[in-house]
Amino acid sequence: MRIYLDNNATTAIHPDVLSVLESSLRDVFGNASSIHKEGQTARRMIESARESVASLIGATARDVVFTSGGTESNNAAIFGATNRDLRSHIVTSSIEHPSVAEAVRSFSDVTRVAPARNGLVSAGDVLAALRDDTRLVTVMMANNETGVVQPVADLGAACRARGIHFHVDAVQAAGKIPIDVEAIQCDTLALSAHKLHAPKGIGALYVRRGVTMAAHVVGGAQERRRRAGTENVPLAAAFGCAAALPPAAERIAELRDRFESLIRASLNVTINGADAPRLPNTSNVTFHGADGEGIVIALDLSGVAASTGSACSSGRVEPSPVLLAMGLTPDEARSTVRFSLSRFTEEAEVERVAELLMELVPRCMRT
Repeated sequence: MRIYLDNNATTAIHPDVLSVLESSLRDVFGNASSIHKEGQTARRMIESARESVASLIGATARDVVFTSGGTESNNAAIFGATNRDLRSHIVTSSIEHPSVAEAVRSFSDVTRVAPARNGLVSAGDVLAALRDDTRLVTVMMANNETGVVQPVADLGAACRARGIHFHVDAVQAAGKIPIDVEAIQCDTLALSAHKLHAPKGIGALYVRRGVTMAAHVVGGAQERRRRAGTENVPLAAAFGCAAALPPAAERIAELRDRFESLIRASLNVTINGADAPRLPNTSNVTFHGADGEGIVIALDLSGVAASTGSACSSGRVEPSPVLLAMGLTPDEARSTVRFSLSRFTEEAEVERVAELLMELVPRCMRT
């Protein structure tokens, strides 16, 4: 029986979500833009899902646009808010997910704010970087590698007062910590279903009422003309079901803390971001002197899935840009492994992984 601790990369589909997906694939085949009974059945399913996703983030359903996932949502917000004017001044952090970092790299005038050693980006530093010509601020709600929760609620009001579009990548945060778009005062916010026990291929972009953005996909009137294309009814329904799952953060946090206490007691480790607000499920661990990739491979051979960082950056040998931005040395970054839990994780599993690490880490020490 394998142990899966790479839930920040993707999650297993929840049985309730799978049931909704299967029934909608089988029974609801109409085009949601059609006026006949089959089409209107599909339309009702789409709108019910939209209500559920909106409720997850404290939004109104009409302000939620379904997309293909977090990457599309982030790209749509960034290029839509700037009207693809690549000379626009953008303020962001140096620890963003690649779907944001690569998108803003297209622009010629970008200010990147570095985090502190604990992974926390200072709201004051972000606000100090604003200029009269700043068009967009984009800061993630929670980092996908360290789980550190960023002070986005301290940025929204200031951006709103200055007429600057504020975008939040909440892909890792959704379903793990409460989100209230009204409290954050963001203009756009990105979500992805496969991070909260729904299928891959569906996400959402919240667009605040009154915010004007050019459509990033044209060719139809779907999604209030914000994203053309026939809606994926089954995936939207699955997303809606996942968004309504009961919270499990408290139990997950207890398991994460148990895991960290076990490995701290026996191994020379640093828990990155431990003294900052974190997602309840994420543990980013530097095993000093060890080869992180070697640990991940050894764990995999022992039946455990973990990660050295962002799944969207896997396959490269360079150390994590997020960890380097936090001030870790390249060797420390290469000694780091991410463990991310879910509502399906059991206490016996985290104890088994801790036990394995005590055996495997000494074998993975650099000579």
